[in-house]
Amino acid sequence: MDMLWNGWGDPAKAAPLPETVTGLLRDLLGVKPRTAPALALEDVRLPATTAEPAALKALADAVGGDEHVRTDPESRVRHTRGKSTPDLLRIRAGDFADVPQAVVLPAGHDEVLAVLRACAAHGLAVVPFGGGTSVVGGLAPQRSAFVALDLRRMDGLLDLDPVSRTATLQPGLRAPEAEALLAEQGFTLGHFPQSFEWATIGGFAAARSSGQASAGYGRFDEMVLGLTVATPEGTLETGRAPRSAAGPDLRQLVLGSEGAFGVITSVTVRIRPLPEVRVYEGWRFGSFEEGAAALRRLAQDGPRPTVLRLSDETETLIGLAQPDAIGADLAQGGAGCLAIAGYEGTPEDTAHRRERAAAVLTACGGTLVGAEPGERWAHGRYSAPYLRDALLDVGAFAETLETAAFWSRIPDLYTAVRTALTDTLTQAGTPPLVMCHISHVYENGASLYFTVVSAQGEDPVAHWTPAKHAANEAVLTAGGTISHHHGVGTDHRDWYVREAGPLGISALRAVKRRLDPDGLLNPGVLLPTD
Repeated sequence: MDMLWNGWGDPAKAAPLPETVTGLLRDLLGVKPRTAPALALEDVRLPATTAEPAALKALADAVGGDEHVRTDPESRVRHTRGKSTPDLLRIRAGDFADVPQAVVLPAGHDEVLAVLRACAAHGLAVVPFGGGTSVVGGLAPQRSAFVALDLRRMDGLLDLDPVSRTATLQPGLRAPEAEALLAEQGFTLGHFPQSFEWATIGGFAAARSSGQASAGYGRFDEMVLGLTVATPEGTLETGRAPRSAAGPDLRQLVLGSEGAFGVITSVTVRIRPLPEVRVYEGWRFGSFEEGAAALRRLAQDGPRPTVLRLSDETETLIGLAQPDAIGADLAQGGAGCLAIAGYEGTPEDTAHRRERAAAVLTACGGTLVGAEPGERWAHGRYSAPYLRDALLDVGAFAETLETAAFWSRIPDLYTAVRTALTDTLTQAGTPPLVMCHISHVYENGASLYFTVVSAQGEDPVAHWTPAKHAANEAVLTAGGTISHHHGVGTDHRDWYVREAGPLGISALRAVKRRLDPDGLLNPGVLLPTD
């Protein structure tokens, strides 16, 4: 099943907002109902592909037949951009400037290499396409003549080594299917980002994804033990042992490269035994500062839960996890900040860690509020993108951004980004609601994940762009990284260049020239075009 072409996820799960919520948006933010009729997929009219017949034949020869090269309007529309709010607003407005000329579906590593050779011969750029869930412009190259390389046919479990606890997966395998295949043999990857239902294994590696259970399982880049990569110059193999001192780790050049250096064709990952129990519970703190201090204690001194998150006062009041609960705490005069702690493993280990963690959280001022908030979060953990789309439907603007920093910098970073967003959008005439939570914790720091809701304004994309730029500036000025787990894409590229510095960027350009000398792979994504 494909995702909604103009929204997120399963069409059956796209539900309208309750009237109580739309009324709250009107009262709080001045949101006005959207009046323009929605564009239907059948009404989309695209110009015919500009790819030459010889190029299309070469692509078909590379992937085993014409049926694996698609140029119909629906296929091309479904591979246009990703799923950020600006991406969706442009699609809904009928802007298809970034539409691929063709969609190519290879079945294996050798076919990917053949596609790259064909594209090089005919001057076509290549955008690797997994689940299509990028929210940072990672699927919008700076090249009009390009093909989308859809990896959905490469969706297998190639190998599982129960002794070493490793698995080798193909890049087009979606996360739920990967978990199902591993579970049949008693294992889990333990990677559950918000995009879990639609994202792919290759996408996780290409964007350095971080799942909601990262406190226990680690980030995806920490799970990756080996990669096979197809490049215009040949095959790159990385990783032959769990750790090595044999020079710089070439995996790190591929992880986070977003298809700019090559196409990931297999990923070897660390796996863990399926947990026997999963328990989630809620804790309330008097302030975000107090709750952050408690999370830091657990992250640094243990015991570390599998899931550990903290919402600020605004996000706690709004009740963002469930659309039908939005505003409930606000109406009831709720206060404080909600933390979610989750534990996975054997019953004995889980009970022991919960008891020890509870002592730390209590000593830090936390109050246990029971299983209900934790279970409600677990039930709604993948629902936020659907809520975003419902907000767009009624004329609200909703977008997210994230960053990370060392613990000592978290308070200033939190204030700086909130201030940048609030001031910029207020000056534009649409005062926003800015919410934040700590989504991932480490011994030395944490990530901050912001959600922004406001009225759309006359031109929503133009309206948002200055606020996004102001937030990016605030992140760098306050000592944060421009992206913690969404990636760079085109949205963060210019700030990533500043974060990496001139010499660092020059080194990456040298890698790009060696692996992709014609600049065919995702041009303008991650690195500026020459």
